This record gives sequence, structure tokens and C-alpha cells, in this order.
Amino acid sequence: MTARNSRPAGRISIRRLRQEMPERQGRLSVTQHLLGAAATALLLSNAPAFAEDNMPMTYPDTRQTDTEEVHFGVTVADPFRWLENDPRQDDEVAQWIAAQNAVSAPYLEGLCGRDVFHRRLTAMFDHETLTPPIERGGLYFFTRSGGLDNQAQLLVRDSADGANRILIDPNTWSEDGTVALTEWAVSGDGAFVAFAMQDGGSDWRTIRVMDVATGEMLEDTVEWARFTTIAWHPDGSGFYYSRFPEPEAGAAFSASIEGHAVYYHRLGTDQSEDRLIHAPTPGQALLHTVDVTPDGRYLIVYTSALTGGVAVTVTDLSSADPASDTIIESYDDRWLLLGNVGTNLFFATQKDAPRGRVVTIDLAEPQPELSELIPERPDAVLREGGSAMVGDRILLSYTADVQSQADLYRLDGTLAGTVALPGPGSTGLVQGRPGENEAFFAFTSYDAPLTVLRLDVAANDTTVWAEPEIAVDLETIRVEPHVYTSKDGTRVPLFVVRRTDVDGPAPTMLNAYGGFGISMVPHFSPAAMAWVEKGGVYAVANIRGGGEYGQAWHHAGRRGNKQNVFDDFIAAGEYLIEQDITLSDGLAIHGESNGGLLIGAVVNQRPDLFAAALPGVGVLDMLRFDRFTSGATWVEEFGSPAVEEEFQTLLSYSPLHTIREGARYPAILVTTSDTDNRVVPAHSFKYVATLQAADIGNSPHLLRVETRAGHGAGKPTAMVIEEFSDMWAFAAHWTGLEVKEFD
Repeated sequence: MTARNSRPAGRISIRRLRQEMPERQGRLSVTQHLLGAAATALLLSNAPAFAEDNMPMTYPDTRQTDTEEVHFGVTVADPFRWLENDPRQDDEVAQWIAAQNAVSAPYLEGLCGRDVFHRRLTAMFDHETLTPPIERGGLYFFTRSGGLDNQAQLLVRDSADGANRILIDPNTWSEDGTVALTEWAVSGDGAFVAFAMQDGGSDWRTIRVMDVATGEMLEDTVEWARFTTIAWHPDGSGFYYSRFPEPEAGAAFSASIEGHAVYYHRLGTDQSEDRLIHAPTPGQALLHTVDVTPDGRYLIVYTSALTGGVAVTVTDLSSADPASDTIIESYDDRWLLLGNVGTNLFFATQKDAPRGRVVTIDLAEPQPELSELIPERPDAVLREGGSAMVGDRILLSYTADVQSQADLYRLDGTLAGTVALPGPGSTGLVQGRPGENEAFFAFTSYDAPLTVLRLDVAANDTTVWAEPEIAVDLETIRVEPHVYTSKDGTRVPLFVVRRTDVDGPAPTMLNAYGGFGISMVPHFSPAAMAWVEKGGVYAVANIRGGGEYGQAWHHAGRRGNKQNVFDDFIAAGEYLIEQDITLSDGLAIHGESNGGLLIGAVVNQRPDLFAAALPGVGVLDMLRFDRFTSGATWVEEFGSPAVEEEFQTLLSYSPLHTIREGARYPAILVTTSDTDNRVVPAHSFKYVATLQAADIGNSPHLLRVETRAGHGAGKPTAMVIEEFSDMWAFAAHWTGLEVKEFD
């Protein structure tokens, strides 16, 4: 399969610019050469000069309009609204992107240390990573990343320790490596694998089916799947998935999230014959995902309003006339089916337990009711992602102060023992089934690459199934847990990673997320290791808005409480300086998506605190976020611009609308992709245009736009390395990190 890789005339990507640059020429002449070749395509008043640190940058001219709107008596100007247009259909936007890249690419290319970071990042990423295997029909299925492969492959073995056989290699699907294997599921007998393909970073999926024994592709093709899981019917005749209605021609990029529904596809039939299983709810922006219990008896549909919780609908597939029963109607609490024994279902939930508990519900009862099996712990948070029923036990993953603990419980709820882990870190990706003694799960930490552990359930014994070798001596890395106090007195965890020989203040990269109940648990990052290896400090703040301390921690950072998120992050930066971990002019900050919103907001509130800022694929226009693609589902997290009180809250921190004229801003490098249809790039485009037009000092405020990379999932490894090389070199320059080939 080969993906189309066309781009409108006038669009110039970061990679293309670099390919055209003669090596070691003066950067100004390179830029002039590029712009001369594309003069009709770029919107520049003159060629961008390479700025000294105390000299202003010359940016592309960006047309401004008199567009404005009145919201609840407040007039809001939107002079760059035309940048919301799809660059595939609007030449002016495509040319503006090319002009921005023509400024940022040579600037980044010319930074000292960029080539060093690129070489070290390449070495850091160059290690094999396997995921925990799934056993079906005596075969073991798992993904493998070879390190520098652009995309992970799907492999199969005849036994857990057998020889690898490549089933699916997405690296052969496109020349530029931007078509990825995403969701996949194996039929119960191991005969077929249904898998989703992602093209150019888009959230849209195409689902195909492969015969495992022969490697041949079936004719079945399912289009317009999005925000989907895949679950096979127990008899292997077909699978369940989630999709949207087919968008109008040319409207796929900007299509809304209305009409999400679950369908059943029977093998050998056309998609037009797929049967609707769970219909969309008119007037509500809901997303549905599907699962089937390990014994194949029950179909489970989770319905999310992105409130942090889900409703749950169950269908008994063993019935002669299956009927759906919504057993959980509220979207307020998390629910995850851990497994079942006959009609008795075991759920992990935050219902009446903000830190999580395990309950059962017996569907054979005339009036099924919840019964608590394992109560909430006062000292730890139950993590659904690392929990499952395996063998005759329940494996539960807890976090206490953001460190994982794995415990085994008997089916009567009594503790059977604690599972030994390699050290402080995080567990997840549990693969195993009730009645089967063998299970697998992943372990990782800031100083431990993803390792797959095999668990003998009955013996409660773990062994290493797969462990990568990486190009860094982990004995030279130190991970330090800290706790600091936020503005309102809340105590917030902070992890600091640095070399053992780095004791004094050093340039620091501070990262956080702070939203949607997503926890920033310890995990290995080649990019973080590259920064640390060069003498920098990498820090992660577990700010409110995440799920590190359960539901209450999330709610303390959402909607009207969003300022707590920014206060927590600012306090983290102040703590790093006060504790002499970094210098007052040595702090860089980085965050993506909701984390990009975080970076944009705190820079506006405390521009003096930071030396460099790296907001990636950020939600930056908080007054119009709900009008683009999946943005309508974020109203439950952020609040609605259409509600006066919530509008005032959003306006108070919206990065686009709170840029402070006359303040001295840090250096800012904004990164996005023109194919991101989750957080559309218009957020970044309008934000950068506003920064460049404002009187906020002479530090550079640049935009780096990648093509065919989307929101992040499925991004080719080569692109990831290029992007981090640029970001880290930019941050190193502005924080004073001296990047040497060998330290």
C-alpha cells in the first residue's frame, strides 16, 4: 500500500527546506536563496535576517482584518481568523505556513548543538521495544519497534518464547513513513487480525483484515473509523468498531464529532451492510468505544462525554435475542471492566470512591446492584490501565505519590500478595485472561526503558520477557522525588532527573500536562535522556487537572478551577529556582496539546519566569476551541464559551487573548502539524501571528510546522528526532546549556 503524499503549491516543509539548504553556507544567504526560488509563493516583505539575541527578528507579514465579535458585552478582536482555513484548500494559508517555516528552519538549523542533539537522539531512540503479548489460539501477538524504524510492526510467535514472524510492517506502506498501524485486535481463535491504518497523522482510520496463517489481506475495508477500538465477535465472524458518518467531499479534515456510533462488520460483506449497534445521541457530543469480555459473552460499550468518566452499556451476546442494557447512565465516574466470571462482572470505578475501588454486579439478578469487593485505599489511587483479571486473581495497579504498586487479589476480594517490580516506576498494558495462569505487563520509569514482565499468577512470580538495551549508562542518572507548595498551599509532586555529577544549578526543562484526569506517571523518554545527558535537568510536575491523586485532583484543575493548573506550574518553576536546581534565567518549559495550552497561559501570566517556551499542538484559542473538529467534546473539561460565567473564565487565561503588550517575553518555539485534525493547527497559527505582531521584546517567537504528522500518534521516528533536535537546541541556546559532543 502506498499513501498519497501530495501538498498544495507553495507549501514548504521543514524537512524539504533542510534538504534544499547547502551545508555550512551563511544562513542569511540560504534563506534568501530559498525565498528567491519561492518568491511567488511566500508572503514576505523582505528576507528574514538571522537575529542576534538582542536584535528583533524579521517575520513574515501576516494580513490582519477587522474581524471582531461581541460576547456578553465584551468585544473580542480576531484579526487572524483567516488562518483558520484549511491549508489544503486555501493557498494563502499554505503560503503563510511556508513563509513561517522559511524563517524558523534556517534559524533552528544554525543553532549550536543541534547536530549534537540529533546524533544523540538518534542513538537514544535506536533500541528495540516490544509490547506485552496477547495470546489467542496458542499464538502470541505483539508490536515491535526496531528503534529507528518510523513505525512499529505487528509480530506473531508460535509460543511466548518462539521465533518472530512479521505480520504487518507499516514501514512499507509509504515512502515518507507517515502511514501507521494503530488499533488492532485478534480474533479469539487467532485466525484473523483486524487492524487500523492512520494516514499522515490524521485521527481518521481505515480498518483492514489479515489472515494470520497466510498473511493475505481480505477484501474487507472499513472507512471513516475514528476514536475507535476494535473487538471481535466471539465466533470470529466479524468485529465491532466505532465510526462517524462519511463527511462531505473535501470536508474530512474539519469534520465535527457529531454522530459517533458503534457498528458491527461481518467478514466478507461490504461496509454498507454493517449493522448499527449503539446509535449516536442527538444533540450530544459523545464518543463510544467497545470491548468484548474474555469469555466472549458480553459486549461492553463505554460512552464518554469527556467529563473524566463513562456510561456503560452491556449486551449479552449469548442470548438468542441480544438486547442492550445501560447499567451505568452517568458520565461522571470512571468505569473499566476487569473481567467476568459468568454473569458476575468485575469493575474498577471511581463511583463513590474518588481514588478508585473494585465492585461487582451480577447480571443474572432480577435487579442487579453494585457490590463492593475491594474498597478504596486512603493512601493510593487505583489505575485502571494497569489492572485486569488474570488467572484466578485480580491484578490491581495503584499509585502512591505517583509511584506504582501492583497487588494480586483473590476473587473474594482478599489480598493475595504484592507483585515484585524492578524498582520505583509505573506499570501498565496488562495482557492476560481469567483462567489463564500466564500474564504479561509493562514496567517503565524515568531511568528504566519499557520492559515487559511475565507473571506466573499462581506463584506470584515475575520474570523479564523483553528488556531493551539503550545507548546511555543509567547508573549515571539520578531520579529525585520532590514535593513543593503551590499558591493556595496545595502540596504538589515534582520529579527531577539529572546526571549524578550535576549538583549545582543547571539549565532545566520543565514539563507538565494538567488536564482531562491524565496522570503524568514516570516513564522512559529518549528525548528527556538526551537533555539530561548533556548536563541539563529534566523535571516533571504532577499538577492538578491530572489524575495522580484521583478524581478530586482532576476536578481541582478543570473548568472554573483551571487557574489552579497554572498556579501549580508557576510554583514548580519558582521552586526549581529557589532550590538552586536551575538558575533564574535557565528555565525552559514544554507541554503538548492541553499541555500546550498550559505553556501558553503561564508564559502570559509570568513571562519573566521562563527563558524559553515550547508549546506543542496546543489548545490556544479558548473562545473558539469548541468550533473545530473534536473541540466540542472538551467543553466538559474547559467550560463553554457560550455560557457567560465560563466565557469570562476562558477569556481570563486564553493564551491567544492574554498576550501582554509591553512585557518582555521569553524565546518561544511553537510546534504543530498541518494535518492535526484533533487540535487544529489554526490554534498555533493565530497565536504565533499575534505574538509576532505584539511588542513583547526581541526574543524570537517562531513557528515550526510539520507536514503529515497529525497530533502526535503515528508520527514517524525520523520526524520525532528532527523535532526534538530543533526544540532542545532552541531551549539550550536560550537557557545557556552548553552542548558538547562528549561530556
